[in-house]
Amino acid sequence: MICLGIESTAHTLGIGIVDGKKVVANEKRMFFEKGIHPRKTADHHAKFFDEVLGSALDKAKTSLEEIDRVAFSQGPGIGPCLRVSSVAARTIGLLYNKPIFGINHCVAHIEISKHLTGLKDPLVVYVSGGNTQIIVEGKSQKHYAVLGETLDIGIGNMLDNFAREIGENGAREIETLALRGKPSVPLPYSVKGMDMTFTGLQTDAIKRIGKVRKEDLCSSLQETAYSMICEAAERALALTKKRSVLVCGGVAQNRRLQEMLTTMAKDWNCRFGVAANEFNADNGAMIAYVGATMKKERGLPANKCIPIQRYRTEQFIF
Repeated sequence: MICLGIESTAHTLGIGIVDGKKVVANEKRMFFEKGIHPRKTADHHAKFFDEVLGSALDKAKTSLEEIDRVAFSQGPGIGPCLRVSSVAARTIGLLYNKPIFGINHCVAHIEISKHLTGLKDPLVVYVSGGNTQIIVEGKSQKHYAVLGETLDIGIGNMLDNFAREIGENGAREIETLALRGKPSVPLPYSVKGMDMTFTGLQTDAIKRIGKVRKEDLCSSLQETAYSMICEAAERALALTKKRSVLVCGGVAQNRRLQEMLTTMAKDWNCRFGVAANEFNADNGAMIAYVGATMKKERGLPANKCIPIQRYRTEQFIF
């Protein structure tokens, strides 16, 4: 089973190819200029689509005629960006008579990470630009259930927003600055059961710009936000009695968050897993992987290959 996966929920155009359960290509191009401009980003994805597709096919040593199915990121995401992958998948499917599968972006992050780490039924800590969720498998194991989540913005968006206020491009720069600072600045901390909020933290941190060392402020922002996530996750562990913890999504690339969750998992005698950064960043391989595992009857007719901007994690059924 060879599946082509197309990812374009936000700043990254990714095209991956999976043969069975093996990733044989995972190519991408990203457009991120101190934030995401929906139309400019969608234009970028459309402009470079043929180039990225060609690179993926070359790396996999295959052709569109030889693939068995096409999968695309149906949501959640930014409307104009999502339309790029939906139109591309519909076009390839119709031209080459291939079945088409719409994939939930969040579930794709979870599934590829479970596959690569070998964790079977973990407590999932999903942290990305637009989402922050504590997730477990549903009782039927055909979908996921959200136990807790952000009540306002995703942690990645919060970090990116703050980064722009201090003249940086995004969360990666905050992580670098934090390594040179100390978590010495008191900031608002808001956890409500297994839910959390980040706007108050963001607002207060922005007000302190120029009043304390930038490095200390970045360190304090990270430490506070990641402590909130760890508290919510630990409460979920106590409730579910899971024996493993998996972190995935773009923010899962942060080493400090990985360290904190590793410590928490160790305290609960749980295994901890995180995939390589290539698969936590948005990528086409994760879309292809889920597409390859879908039941044939879950394929979509061409007129149903449309974006779902607010596609909830628990709405996706395998």
